[in-house]
Amino acid sequence: MIVEVINNKIYYHFDPANSEAQLQYQLVKSVVYNGPAYYSSHQDEIKPLTVSGTRYIDFLIPGLLAMGIMMSSTWGISYNLIERRSKKLLRRMVATPMRKSNLLIALITARTTMNAVEAILLYFFAWLYFGIQIQGSFAALILLFFAGNIAFAGISVLISSHTSNPEVGNGLINAIVTPMMVVSGIFFSYQHFPEWTIPIIRNLPLTMLADGVRSIFNEGAGLVQVLNQALILSATGFVTFVIGLKIFKWY
Repeated sequence: MIVEVINNKIYYHFDPANSEAQLQYQLVKSVVYNGPAYYSSHQDEIKPLTVSGTRYIDFLIPGLLAMGIMMSSTWGISYNLIERRSKKLLRRMVATPMRKSNLLIALITARTTMNAVEAILLYFFAWLYFGIQIQGSFAALILLFFAGNIAFAGISVLISSHTSNPEVGNGLINAIVTPMMVVSGIFFSYQHFPEWTIPIIRNLPLTMLADGVRSIFNEGAGLVQVLNQALILSATGFVTFVIGLKIFKWY
């Protein structure tokens, strides 16, 4: 929220759709009206922020895109494998010439394709209804999209590599995705958390993906600006995939 005093009048600039901004407005307004007479005796006016990149929806949509990749990958890959193992369907593949890596790569490829369709539909709706624009590099967005899919696909393979109990798998998936949904800045800024936790939060896969997508959408970031995040996400996915493949069992 931005506060201006022009010609003895106070102007509050914020997005009315943002609940945090509304709360800040009420707090600042109460301080102003309980302060010196110079401030409390003057009128105020709300000037909504409607410029692209300053609205709450501009903050929310990139976060939802990132969260969609995480949720679709973890549930679409992890739970799928765990359920097949619990029903003894994976055991049948032991007698076939199919390698573990072939099965896992096929599932990852199918899920990445579905994630791309879902992301396009969400962006099309946001563009059509809210006028959201991609300010940065489209190539950078594609790079980050695939890096995010690699990261969460690898994590999903690791989660589902050994367990055959759907209840246990459900708990493992929720134990990983739920904390990141809360702290990674999807619905509200993670700057509200204690200062000592922020460096940890920034290094979570979902935080890096959401921050990268948000910088492309709203700050005009290009390939150079998101390259570090893309490399870290890709490395995370590769390492977790290799570990998951090593300990993966058919039954």
